[in-house]
Amino acid sequence: MHQDIETELEAATFRALLKHLQTHTEVQNIDLMLLADFCRNCLAKWYVAAAKERNLTIEYEDARTLVYGMPYAEWKQQFQLEATPEKLAAMAAKQQASHE
Repeated sequence: MHQDIETELEAATFRALLKHLQTHTEVQNIDLMLLADFCRNCLAKWYVAAAKERNLTIEYEDARTLVYGMPYAEWKQQFQLEATPEKLAAMAAKQQASHE
C-alpha cells in the first residue's frame, strides 16, 4: 500500500475514534484506563508528542479540546461522573502492579 494512502486511512480511523469517544460521553476515562490502559487524556498526550517529534508545538489543553470536542473543563463538568470506590481501588491496584 502506498504510504500516502496508509496515512490517509490512519487519519480517517483516528477521526472516527475521536468522533466515537465524543459521542459516547457515558464512557468514563477511568473505565477506558481499566479496560484498555489508555483514555482521552492519553490520546491528547500522544497527539502533543507526535507534534513535538515533528518540531511542532501544540499545547496539551489544545490537544485535549481536539480529543474531547470541547474544552476539557466543560466536558468534565457536563459528563464526568464521580468514580466509585471500587473503580478507584481497581485503578490503584492496576497502577501498583505496573510499578512492580
